[in-house]
Amino acid sequence: MRVGVPKEIKNNEYRVGVVPSTVAELVTRGHEVLVETQAGAGAGLPDADYLSAGAAIAADSNMIFARADLIVKVKEPLAAERKRLRPGQMLFTYLHLAPDRLQTEELMASGVTAIAYETVTDAEGRLPLLMPMSEVAGRLAPQIGAHYLERTQGGRGILLGGVSGVAPAKVLVIGAGTVGGNAALIATGMAADVTVTARNPDSLQRIAVQCGSRLRTVTSTPAAIAALCEESDLVICTALVPGAAAPKLVSAATVKVMKPGAVIVDVSIDQGGNAETSRPTTHSDPIFVVDGVTHYCVTNMPGAVPRTSTFALNNATRRFVLALADKGFPRALAEDEHLRNGLNIQDGRITCRAVADALNLPFSPPRL
Repeated sequence: MRVGVPKEIKNNEYRVGVVPSTVAELVTRGHEVLVETQAGAGAGLPDADYLSAGAAIAADSNMIFARADLIVKVKEPLAAERKRLRPGQMLFTYLHLAPDRLQTEELMASGVTAIAYETVTDAEGRLPLLMPMSEVAGRLAPQIGAHYLERTQGGRGILLGGVSGVAPAKVLVIGAGTVGGNAALIATGMAADVTVTARNPDSLQRIAVQCGSRLRTVTSTPAAIAALCEESDLVICTALVPGAAAPKLVSAATVKVMKPGAVIVDVSIDQGGNAETSRPTTHSDPIFVVDGVTHYCVTNMPGAVPRTSTFALNNATRRFVLALADKGFPRALAEDEHLRNGLNIQDGRITCRAVADALNLPFSPPRL
């Protein structure tokens, strides 16, 4: 099989879909790998490393999209890339289709077989390809929030951890999954006053054990979230429903009564965001202000630390990339129900029920 790795073109996205060690494995198994020149440069992986691993270097992405049977990316294909996808081709990447009708419709029209990292599952029902980036984003969120709480950034002028005799910042983490757990871990490590709210008592218990007695946990209700947001300096939104649009948990009315200079870091923005006032932003223009509250809603947060993120992602995707290359479609999906759960679009049809429901479009079971 011919595997293509294009350079990411999303704003300030420096991750790359495949690292040289995985290229070497693919080549050893008899596959051809095409990597766009400078695709890995942002993650500290020069073309020479890919050449040494056995890849061919393409001068631009046109060759990748024209020749590859399997395209492995990091982020969703942008409009210019979607125009070059074709029937019979496989696309393996993050898609986040639920809040993105245009991308969904254009992928359907292209005839591509689109497999989304974020809906691949494991035996425990977890999302193993979302987990490493969730971990990165969760650990980034408190330090990003701390930065925008600085007065020079328009914030309240509060040090997240406080100092002797001065109280630390109040941090609310909404959601107790992988993102929320890592956000709470880092925020408590920075000596902030941290509260986590979630609906699942088991998740709250797990995060309390992980973070220790300094952490406060509260069962999530609309009233509890509103009250906690009002008293918080930093709100980190992390609640997601696999494949579906993120639930709106912070109302516009709640934002209106938050402290001036408070910060919302909406990590769930890839799926539409937890705050009604959130909208997607980029690394080059990361924030906006609503009712005096700074919103950070960058849709590719882990792209800020591309070397860490690239290797963490590749560790998770490697076995699925090898399976798709070795077995092809549909055998790889037929033999692995967890990879099959990643199938979002096939033959112009939506094959992920959560995406179909979110966009009010017809759902079709996978045809294998």
